[in-house]
Amino acid sequence: MNKCKSEWIIAFFILLFPATKVFSQLHVNGGSPYLMNQAKDVSTDFGDFTNIFFFADKLSAFDPVSASGKIEWKRKTLYTRQAFNTNTVLPQDLQMLDFPETAYNNNPELRFSIDFVTPRTLRIRMLTTPVEPKSNESLMLVRNPGKDNSWKYYSVKGGHLYKSAYGSILIEENPWRIVLIDASGKRLTDTWRWKDNDSTQVKSLPFNFIKRGSDNSRSINPVFTLSPGEKIVGCGESFTSLNKVGQKVNLFVTDPQGPETDQMYKPIPFFMSSRGYGMFMHTSAPVTCDFGSTYTGINKLFMADEALDLFVFFGNPKDILNEYTELTGKSPLPPLWSFGTWMSRITYFNEKEGYDVAKNLRKYRIPADVIHFDTGWFETDWQCDYVFAPSRFNNPQKMVKDLLSDGFHISLWQLTYFTPKNKYFKEIIDKGLNVKNANGEMPYEDAVLDFSNPQTVAWYQDKLAGLLKMGVGAIKVDFGEAAPLNGFYASGKGGLYEHNIYPLRYNKAVAEVTDREHGEHIIWARSAWAGSQRYPIHWGGDAANTDIGMQGTLRGGLSLGLSGFSFWSHDIGGFVQKSPEELYRRWLPFGFLTSHSRAHGAPPKEPWLYNESFTKAFRESAEMKYKLMPYVYAQAKNCTEKGLPMVRALFVEFPDDPGAWLVEDQYMFGNDIMVAPMMEEDTQRNVYLPVGKWIDYQSGKVYQSGWNKIPAGHIPAVILVRNGAVIPHIALAQSTDKMDWSKLDMVVYSAGTKQAKGLLCLPSDNQLKEIILTGEGNKWIVKDNPLQGKTNLKVIISDIK
Repeated sequence: MNKCKSEWIIAFFILLFPATKVFSQLHVNGGSPYLMNQAKDVSTDFGDFTNIFFFADKLSAFDPVSASGKIEWKRKTLYTRQAFNTNTVLPQDLQMLDFPETAYNNNPELRFSIDFVTPRTLRIRMLTTPVEPKSNESLMLVRNPGKDNSWKYYSVKGGHLYKSAYGSILIEENPWRIVLIDASGKRLTDTWRWKDNDSTQVKSLPFNFIKRGSDNSRSINPVFTLSPGEKIVGCGESFTSLNKVGQKVNLFVTDPQGPETDQMYKPIPFFMSSRGYGMFMHTSAPVTCDFGSTYTGINKLFMADEALDLFVFFGNPKDILNEYTELTGKSPLPPLWSFGTWMSRITYFNEKEGYDVAKNLRKYRIPADVIHFDTGWFETDWQCDYVFAPSRFNNPQKMVKDLLSDGFHISLWQLTYFTPKNKYFKEIIDKGLNVKNANGEMPYEDAVLDFSNPQTVAWYQDKLAGLLKMGVGAIKVDFGEAAPLNGFYASGKGGLYEHNIYPLRYNKAVAEVTDREHGEHIIWARSAWAGSQRYPIHWGGDAANTDIGMQGTLRGGLSLGLSGFSFWSHDIGGFVQKSPEELYRRWLPFGFLTSHSRAHGAPPKEPWLYNESFTKAFRESAEMKYKLMPYVYAQAKNCTEKGLPMVRALFVEFPDDPGAWLVEDQYMFGNDIMVAPMMEEDTQRNVYLPVGKWIDYQSGKVYQSGWNKIPAGHIPAVILVRNGAVIPHIALAQSTDKMDWSKLDMVVYSAGTKQAKGLLCLPSDNQLKEIILTGEGNKWIVKDNPLQGKTNLKVIISDIK
């Protein structure tokens, strides 16, 4: 009888376990088989019955001085409960069956600590093993986080309270819970406990970690509460709605093929809440954030990482972005020329095309600073060998020099996947410069450069240095999303931890050699991870030539800006096919009122290949940006100092305006200019205006706060200036190197204000200065010019209607 019973149990588990695994894999992509480099849904592992669960139960030891101690974790397993023909999943206590039983704890007590980094920032760390991890330098951080002594400790009944000028953290002992509180005493969020399920029939797993039945690996799942009306933003260049509440967001670097899906080229494990806090999950492992998607009141952070390293920030969005970028790095200021027009298509194939594009840009008086050669400058299209095709470029060195003398910098495409037909394929493998598989061989048919190997970086940078020494201005850092997940890397880590961080290593390698050769901070990258903002610029990928492609592009740019990136661009008019003229026209002002402006995609992209009317429209948008270059450059400098985005969601400037948190098809371009692109073919659109008066940049008409239906101007967009702003302008030039910064027009936009302010930054010294003008009668006076002797400021009063 016993023998039969045991044989039945074995047979049952043989049947159950494979089925569970298949279900988990199918569930990742809604029933479809998992495809390589699709986003990983980490949450499926936390519903797997073959795993053992450990719930954060109570604080078993704690030292208030070091703010560290141990948490006891309750061992659990999952089971199904049936009632009224409904099955639900519940946990139950599990008595350890590990053998020898004297070697393991049923309910392990594991390390927990809090570090106070600044008055606004704290760090929560938790382990899922008694083994202390080695202390390694993090590529995501620019420095070791500091120690702040302003936090005060208070012993409270049943817990421990630490308080700063900006917020508090309460640690409750039994059941263990963390509560985050703002400076006014308002609860912001807290960790979810099993007892918090008492008031609901929906039983959600609390803060936990798992030990997998498949391989004994561990992953942690912090769980925090969400409040009514709370909004969550950030997570990288996400193309779905800005407010992530109600969404499940997979933070896993992919090539989504365009900005119209829920996958991302640039996922960032960082988010902010409208309630006044932010979180940075300091990990390169895949993360799935369930922001109230499966239970509306809970924020579940499913991490493939075995440990928790969580930075928490207090404040409004500007405060939090500044704190986050102090940790992970602020974007340096790119060179002035990079803010000009980039003219491109896929692709220019030869020297003659390069000269012709330059000639026509000047002929049609379209201000421009960059010509980009995409995939076709090699002898064989797409076969990256770092050499201009000898059959089509008679004298590339002369071409680069000639174009530079006419104000054109050259940008070149390349990638880091080498096919078997590439001339460097064998060399890369022979020298061991590629990512390996478990057998020490090739995980892919292509050789993928391993940037965790210093020898690889040196080899690669040497190839780029040759081009940069020729005078090439920027390298396009394309792809980078396909680092083998099952690969083995020179860092000693596997693909689980190296896949997401590959873009950061890639960005860094190109940025460093460019800086070394030119002393300029400039790349043109598609993929990214936390810290990549230190290596600008990134662009938004292969957009569809549709209104939806334009919408997804703007959402992605706003979301990336909410994740610590100051600079961002996109393919004006979309990428995939010839841009429809009407769409291309509407996309132009959006493209030119972005930090960096590039026309790129399937040919033709050049405006003169459309018609005279479109060429004029293109010229007018480009001229608008070039005249605004003092504003653009000063705002860019301000962003680098404060970790702010140039393309900025309204609530970054107006965090106390509930309406501003709802808008995702308008943006602030720097501090003082609002842009509302025409997302569909129309002559007017609804525009939300935060508190104060707003002045139409094109017509001079004044609008009040609230919803307004506003006609598009001659340039097809609604462009508004904040009342009381001073917008510096410069005389039009055909390239930034021809601009005369000794004479600037300070245009005052005032509807009843007595003072107006603006920012200036001269490229000669890169010092940011505030300019304050005072109204005296019909005149505006600069009483204290901080740029005295460096430039002449002419005050112009905007025509207000």
